[in-house]
Amino acid sequence: MKTDSPHDHPFPEALPEALLKDLGSDDPARAEAAAEELTARAGSVVPALLAGAVGVRASSGLKPYLRALGLIGPPAFDALVAAWRREEVTDWLAGRLLTAFDERCADRYAQLAASPRYGTSGDGFSGLLRLGTDSEAGLRALVECYARGRTVPYRADDYARALHDSFRPRLRALRRDPDAPPRVRRGAMAALVAGGGTDALDDRDRAAIERLIRVKIPHETPTTPSNVLSGWWMAVPAASYEGLFDALDLHDRRPVTCAAGIAASEGRQVRVPAGEEGGHARSVGRVFVTPELNGWRLVFGDYDLLVGDDWDDMVDTVERLSAHCGQAQFFFLDDAGGSDVWMAAENGRVIRRFAAESDPEWEGDPLPWETLAVDEPDFDPEYDDTPPDAGTLGARSACAHLSVDPNEVGPDTEVRGHGWLALTAPDVGHGAFPGRLPL
Repeated sequence: MKTDSPHDHPFPEALPEALLKDLGSDDPARAEAAAEELTARAGSVVPALLAGAVGVRASSGLKPYLRALGLIGPPAFDALVAAWRREEVTDWLAGRLLTAFDERCADRYAQLAASPRYGTSGDGFSGLLRLGTDSEAGLRALVECYARGRTVPYRADDYARALHDSFRPRLRALRRDPDAPPRVRRGAMAALVAGGGTDALDDRDRAAIERLIRVKIPHETPTTPSNVLSGWWMAVPAASYEGLFDALDLHDRRPVTCAAGIAASEGRQVRVPAGEEGGHARSVGRVFVTPELNGWRLVFGDYDLLVGDDWDDMVDTVERLSAHCGQAQFFFLDDAGGSDVWMAAENGRVIRRFAAESDPEWEGDPLPWETLAVDEPDFDPEYDDTPPDAGTLGARSACAHLSVDPNEVGPDTEVRGHGWLALTAPDVGHGAFPGRLPL
């Protein structure tokens, strides 16, 4: 993109600085007169406004230009887009100036949203979302962006959620329209899921997705959420894993691929309002239980909802889980904060745990596989103050001995069964979580 100075620009007229000053005047009459003059002179003023904006290097300096362009409306919008396409304004500047316009430009935003260019489309959806525009043009742009099957433009998912209640009947009708091209019907289905989750689909489409999941499961290479820099998970024996659903109070479980389970478990909580019968609003999250991996099932999800806020909650959770499943382990990593924790519990009691914030600490008897500090060749009991129970450091080392190292899960891992996606609260449904999940 070009970065011409305001004195070396392709626009024909000088910047109308006096009018811009009048627009910002504290005198309402003066400001209104300036706005009327700008609108009347749009054909000649807009190029000069754009030329002046090219020389601005900070968003705060664009305020008078935004006001002027917004007052002029559609002609200014068209001139801005034309200059953008000619590369006379940068992507950065175009994106900021496009925030100036009101409902008169709603269909123009929809035209941008339908563009195959990622950045252009994102600016269009940002405008539609800001205005809350419900239009056929906006709906068609939404369907088109999902039909392309590539990376979804910025704010398209937000727009689908914001307009979901209005768009849902029309998208469902489009989904069943025999005259609509297959790619358009696919786009309508993706827009429905983006706005309202799978519960936005009709029974026929939900059944089709469930069949597709079951087809994909036997052929996928297992993966788990990344714990690079930070992460947490729990592990239970595959033979007794069913107990975890009661232990963690999980609900509405559904078969899921690893790809979808990872994306869901790394997503945000949703806030569910109180029902008609009363009660309180609730925060709800999704939990991914992996397929059997080398004889173990791993659990991933929202830490605050599944575990709690403090050390006692952590201990209570892993002990409760082991009471239901016989064995359970807990692992927590935060490389940035310096935290590293692992616990092993059996039959409702933690038998060994390690925790490090600054100084490492161990509790419980060392496990048979641990490498003890006192057994190291250079250990000197006379001068070394290392505690006698000091053993294996860190969750990344312990997990491979206790159950499964998530970082080593891959093509060589022995896999049985399928994963589950469950919720942390009852009577909510997966439709409370809008957005698409990879299959």
